Amino acid sequence: MIEYVSTRNPSIRVRSSKAILDGQAEGGGLYVPSDLDLVKTDYHEIIKGDFRSMAKAVWNIFFDDYGEDLIDELVERSYKNKFSSEDITPLVRTRSSSTEAYVLELYHGPTSAFKDVALSALPNLMSAARSMNDFTDDIMILTATSGDTGSAAIQGFSDVPGTGIIVFYPHGGVSDTQRLQMVTPASSNVTACAIRGNFDDAQTGVKRLFREIPKPVSGVALSSANSINIGRLVPQIVYYFSAYAQLIRAGAIADGDKIDFVVPTGNFGDIMAGWYALKMGLPVRRLVCASNKNDVLTEFLNTGHYDRKREFYKTTSPSMDILVSSNLERLLYYVCGPEHTVEYMKQLEQTGEYTVTAEELAELKAVFTGIYAGDDEGASAIRNVFESDRYLMDTHTSIAWACMEKYRKASGFPEVPAVVLSTASPYKFSAAVLEALGQELTGSDEGNMNKCHEITGADIPAGLAGIFKKPIVHNDVIEISDMKTYVIEKSNARG
Repeated sequence: MIEYVSTRNPSIRVRSSKAILDGQAEGGGLYVPSDLDLVKTDYHEIIKGDFRSMAKAVWNIFFDDYGEDLIDELVERSYKNKFSSEDITPLVRTRSSSTEAYVLELYHGPTSAFKDVALSALPNLMSAARSMNDFTDDIMILTATSGDTGSAAIQGFSDVPGTGIIVFYPHGGVSDTQRLQMVTPASSNVTACAIRGNFDDAQTGVKRLFREIPKPVSGVALSSANSINIGRLVPQIVYYFSAYAQLIRAGAIADGDKIDFVVPTGNFGDIMAGWYALKMGLPVRRLVCASNKNDVLTEFLNTGHYDRKREFYKTTSPSMDILVSSNLERLLYYVCGPEHTVEYMKQLEQTGEYTVTAEELAELKAVFTGIYAGDDEGASAIRNVFESDRYLMDTHTSIAWACMEKYRKASGFPEVPAVVLSTASPYKFSAAVLEALGQELTGSDEGNMNKCHEITGADIPAGLAGIFKKPIVHNDVIEISDMKTYVIEKSNARG
């Protein structure tokens, strides 16, 4: 039986369904499995099936209070006929002029971003958790987004009974296509609201609201769809196993060979899922944490010093424009222990920085490599891979590709197959992709998208093709200081 504890108070112990309902633990901590020995398994038992079979195996380990029959039902409901690829997350072999690697395409879901894999699942997990815990209040999902989480969460929770969702995104800090995906859905239970600030402001504001707003308010309880919710994180573990299985089937590796994963990273959730896969027994050699110019994680993984008091940059990979990586707290809990984790999080909140011990840093470095690449390097990767292989990457995947090339040149490790996690369709960032290809912009995201299609021949995902013709439904733009009042007003309207 797996219990979940708070990273800031291990005496708080709940089953997975309650952790998913809560989203965040009381006192601001994140829920983590209390005993990693309980998630260890023979990876062969997971990779022998298709993606949905792998999902059932992983969910049954982490969400054991649901029961196998219910897990089977929830996985089918989450993934059957919802993705444009039968593999859900297909693996593609591609190359640039200087290297070759594999790209794990995670963007074949409804909103063309990797968040769909988890956010197709979370609403179903949460709905089941309501009845399992005799929960009668409505749930208001609070979500901060740097671009892709918002649209995927809105898609996943639209019209889910007993549930409302408010998505906060940085005003002017997402691509126009990302913005339209959030502000055009007309379901009565969804709201998208811009805040005057960056993603870190939105995320900090949402986490603060969980502490400040009484539960429930007006008969509405708060929860989260961000990866601070363990129900968001666990489904992401599955595609690490799927990538490994596909490499075996392709003859690229022998069973038991170790591989590297290169993960474009902002909030540390996607790469944290890879760490859990490693702890479960998947043969992973290195997890390469790829950052853009906001390279707070690169500094941390190389020096042990975390410093959010640095200049914030808006880049062409906006989903990685983050200086406070919330899921890192989960890793700190396991590596540094709960007492140090509490102290580090207190220092981060009060001073904006902390430094782990030399021993803790050594344990991190045993698995993780931190590398960053700038916009120009990402653009070069887009152009180079397309010219070499006619394969088109988005601006986040290209950062990871550039970091992968740097890693291979500098690591000193023998070369093994590398899997680059591809986070989004290139059409979500058509302007930056066109510029990377040396093309003139058209003056609109719609024009850029069409021009990108004409030049490259890459298919425009169905969910993006008509986005510019839809009416705007959500127009709110608020100050960060108004988030609490805004949430209470929306909750009162549902109560």
